Amino acid sequence: MTRSTVTAVTVGTVTIGEGMPKILVPIVGTTPAELRAEVDALTSHHVDIVEWRVDHFSTIDDRGSVVETAAQLSAQLGATPLLVTCRTSAEGGAAVISDEQYGALNLAVIESGYAPLVDVEYQRDRDIVASLIAAAHERGVMVITSNHDFERTPPKDEIVARLRQMQELGADICKIAVMPRSSADVLTLLDATREMHEQYATRPLITMSMGALGLVSRLAGQTFGSAATFGMVGTASAPGQVDADELHATLAMIARAQ
Repeated sequence: MTRSTVTAVTVGTVTIGEGMPKILVPIVGTTPAELRAEVDALTSHHVDIVEWRVDHFSTIDDRGSVVETAAQLSAQLGATPLLVTCRTSAEGGAAVISDEQYGALNLAVIESGYAPLVDVEYQRDRDIVASLIAAAHERGVMVITSNHDFERTPPKDEIVARLRQMQELGADICKIAVMPRSSADVLTLLDATREMHEQYATRPLITMSMGALGLVSRLAGQTFGSAATFGMVGTASAPGQVDADELHATLAMIARAQ
C-alpha cells in the first residue's frame, strides 16, 4: 500500500506535523483569576499550545463570560495559540451538557475569533459536529476532533476506523486517547497509530495511551506518527500527564536520535 502523505497544520506560529511533537498544556481554573494565574505560571516552561479546559469553568453556562475569558486568555498568551476544549462527562470531562448546548458553546467560541484551535468530540451529534467543523473552517479556525475511551483500549482496527472517520468529517487534527489494562494494550495503540499514519492519514494525529502504564506513548509517540502530546505545569487534566519540561527534554532526545 502507498504510504500516506500528511499535511502539517499551522496554528499561529506553531506547526503541528513538522519537527518535534508539539507540547500542549491544559489550564483548568474555575474562574478568570485562577486561569490568569495558571497562564502566568507557564512563563519560561516549554509550552507550544495552551488548552483551556472550559468544562471546569464555573460560569460555563454563560457563553458571554466564556467568550470574554477566551479574549482575556488570548491577549495574555500573546503568540502562544489557545485551544478551547469543552470536555464532556461522556469523554472523561466535567461538563454535563446536551448536544445542543455543546454546539452553541463551541460555536460562540468559534465565532468570537479568540481561539485559533477548538476541540470537537466526534461522537457528539453528527450534524452538530459537521456544522461546527464547517463554521470553524469558514472563520479560519482549526479543529481537533477527539475521542476518549476511559474504560478500555479498543482493538487496533477499531482505533484506526475511528481516526479515519474523524478525518472523513474534515478534522484538521485527529485525536484519540484510550485506557490500557495491560502492556499489550499500549502496543495496540501504538501500532494503530503507526498504521493510520503510514497508510491513511492526510493530516496530523495525536494519540495516547493514558495512565502510568501508557506513559511511553506520550514520550515516544512521534516514532509511531503522533504529532503532539500533552504535558502539565502544575495540575494534570488527564491520567499520565508528565511535567512539560521533562517531556520536552525526552522528546528532544528522541528527535536527535532519529
